[in-house]
Amino acid sequence: MAKPLTDRAIKAEIAKAERGEFASRREVADGGMPGLYLVVQPSGVASWAYRYRSPIDGKPKKLTIGRYPAFPLTDARKAAGKAARDVAEARDPATEKLAARIGAQDRSDMVGELLDTFIKRHVDKKKDSTAAEMRRLIEREVRPLWGNRKVHAITRREVIDLLDGIVERGAETLANRVLALVRRFFNWCAERGVIEAPPTAGVKAPAPEISRDRVLNDSEIRWLWKATEAQGPLNGAVRMLVLTGQRRSEVGEMTRQEIDGSDWHIPPERTKNGNAHTVPLSPLAQTTLAAQPELGRAGLVFTSNGRTPSSGWSKHKRDLDAAMLAAAVAEAQKRGKPSDDISLPAWRFHDLRRTAASGMARLGQPVHVVEALLNHKSGTVKGVAAVYNRYDYADEKRRAANAWASYVETLVTNKPANVVQIRAAE
Repeated sequence: MAKPLTDRAIKAEIAKAERGEFASRREVADGGMPGLYLVVQPSGVASWAYRYRSPIDGKPKKLTIGRYPAFPLTDARKAAGKAARDVAEARDPATEKLAARIGAQDRSDMVGELLDTFIKRHVDKKKDSTAAEMRRLIEREVRPLWGNRKVHAITRREVIDLLDGIVERGAETLANRVLALVRRFFNWCAERGVIEAPPTAGVKAPAPEISRDRVLNDSEIRWLWKATEAQGPLNGAVRMLVLTGQRRSEVGEMTRQEIDGSDWHIPPERTKNGNAHTVPLSPLAQTTLAAQPELGRAGLVFTSNGRTPSSGWSKHKRDLDAAMLAAAVAEAQKRGKPSDDISLPAWRFHDLRRTAASGMARLGQPVHVVEALLNHKSGTVKGVAAVYNRYDYADEKRRAANAWASYVETLVTNKPANVVQIRAAE
């Protein structure tokens, strides 16, 4: 019968190995804990193992506990005792340890790994600008907080805490955008069977969505046109935003291959709703495009390097605001009016789209034609009518575009135009 091991006996066994007294490893049983062995390698490295017969299949098994002296004798006996109790409860400690190790290595249900797949299979299929914004929100708001968490562990309370934190930063609209993103992510996880139910269920938007109604008046359009009179790709792009009412990304990424005479054909991969769209180009719009120099081989219209669309919209917007204010002051002084208290209400590039739509409506253009010109996905023609109405309103859209461009030209040149103004713009 084996004697109980002691620290002195353990050190003696290790010393024998280091002196080269045995050429193969030795297992020394601990009489103080049945099944516990000190495994000594010829190099003198020693570790603990617990041997038992599996209660599952009856086969001999070995559970590796750890190295000596990191695991001293007392700790090794405690570990072996726990393993013995597991066996008595019909559990296999070695099998469970292996399963736990594999589980720790498996990161397939970690939020970070799932976000990577979500980006690849869902986000990257979105329009470039939309995908870029979704990736930005993921990397800034979601991954730092939950990236190293199991997706099953994220609770509804944690979703609300995330949104509350963003609101407390004064970014209420951003909080709404983050909720929409994480809701789609967790719904995607549920659709794939990764989780049973999304923790976003029942979570309400943290802030009310306020629809913008900013429309530039006639004077502001005139000041903006004055501010964009210098040659430059972004100035030309801004004028096209005014004249066509299309989205900034659609105008900014326009290529010469998309232009066919007096028509601009935007392919479906470049539109927000995924539908190919033809925009009639007014004479003033064609003149604006013709003023852009041809650079590089990519065929981009609004570019400064010939390889990529012009960037720096935010800085350009600040420059435009300053130039518009200067134009307003100069105009007031020319008329002999006070200019000290002149200010320019805040506006965004997207407001130019609303300005164009409102301007066309003021000129008597039908709403459904204006919506067709703006390529609105949901407009006045809905339901069954939308299914069967495939008329593209090409002639009507051209009349609307030409009427609006003529009106803009009247504003900026003070020359009469052949358009009918329904009511004053200011």
